[in-house]
Amino acid sequence: MEADLLVHACWILPVEPARRVLAHHALAVTDGRILTLLPSAEAREQIQARKVVELPRHLLMPGLVNAHTHTPMTLFRGLADDLPLMEWLQEHIWPAEQQWVSADFVAAGSRLAMAEMIRSGTTCFNDMYFFPEATAEAARAAGMRAVVGMILIDFPSAWAGSSNDYLQRGLELHDRLKGDPLVKVIFSPHAPYSVSDEPLQRVRTLAAELELPVHMHVHETAQEVEQSLREHGLRPLARLDRLGLLAPDLVAVHMTQLTDEEIGQVAEAGVQVVHCPQSNLKLASGFCPVQRLLQAGVNLALGTDGAASNNDLDMLAEIQSAALLAKGVARDPAALPAFQALEMATINGARALGLGSEIGSLLPGKQADMIALELETVETTPVFDPVSQVVYAAGREQVTHAWVAGRLLMADRALLTLDEAAVLDEARSWQARIR
Repeated sequence: MEADLLVHACWILPVEPARRVLAHHALAVTDGRILTLLPSAEAREQIQARKVVELPRHLLMPGLVNAHTHTPMTLFRGLADDLPLMEWLQEHIWPAEQQWVSADFVAAGSRLAMAEMIRSGTTCFNDMYFFPEATAEAARAAGMRAVVGMILIDFPSAWAGSSNDYLQRGLELHDRLKGDPLVKVIFSPHAPYSVSDEPLQRVRTLAAELELPVHMHVHETAQEVEQSLREHGLRPLARLDRLGLLAPDLVAVHMTQLTDEEIGQVAEAGVQVVHCPQSNLKLASGFCPVQRLLQAGVNLALGTDGAASNNDLDMLAEIQSAALLAKGVARDPAALPAFQALEMATINGARALGLGSEIGSLLPGKQADMIALELETVETTPVFDPVSQVVYAAGREQVTHAWVAGRLLMADRALLTLDEAAVLDEARSWQARIR
């Protein structure tokens, strides 16, 4: 067989089938897709590759999927820390956005975020922010896989002046990116408390027509639930249900305030849930009931949220936080085992975004979106179980290589599609203006 790329690794973690780790195997890539996985000895005899990469101390695994973030907000990192969510938003972040957000701001923040994400092992991200066309263009230039949100919110911004304007501009972006191999567009109404009924009803109709997911913050805080009861006489999930939005195409982010009945509703409707443990902990928003959602059969993904509230975009840290927090909340050391936590950051995230047939696992025919982590280091030796080492011990500095659709984005920690020095200079320039 001939291949464009052949990667030999000490371990390969395909994610599918579950809990399988392949020792001393190789993965072949042709035309950006995985051709085959087989023992390294056989691969050396059977495959002629144009490029061969040897990773004798590494684990090769699917690239991480950050299922919820706000990439341009890297430029607000550390701007207003240690505050409750609504005070943080209304008194600090929203005023800063009104003053500073522009297409140039979004492009610069997105480049900084993508540099951080690639160096942390993320190869696909789901973004919600203004000027999504700038994020989309930055992702295409960097070779990252991205899902960009058609943002919708009741108040005007530098990007759009009304609900109709938001939707029109979002649909124009959807038309421009139709068929793009790396970037897709989904609906992203901000939250039930910030988007009124009529625009949400339009989103429901358009999402069904275009067969696109709907990505939204839902039940993030107790205050949000109380506000909805005061203003609508319904909890946010019940309001979304009334509007027809509780469906398999809803990607509900945070979900820290859930009753047992609501968990059952979410499971029955097939809603996708994105857990952002570090952001929720930092903002004291509450605890997503991870174990109960998984037991109910809900597809549960992971996200970092934005760097203004996390304050990083490190999905490996998010995986570890999710695994440990689930055990503490459930008071059960068997809650969210290591492999299940890793699934949340790979195949579950891909499924939530409608990309499960393309990425999230290393199966023949899928896109070659993958990363390598060096595990034979002081911090992760001895390696009895590579999955446990990734979840409980490895740090993002151990991610050495990243590929998207077979294209190498990082090799030996060096970024190949982004100019790191230029990205940092650009970020420092914005810092000087914002401070």
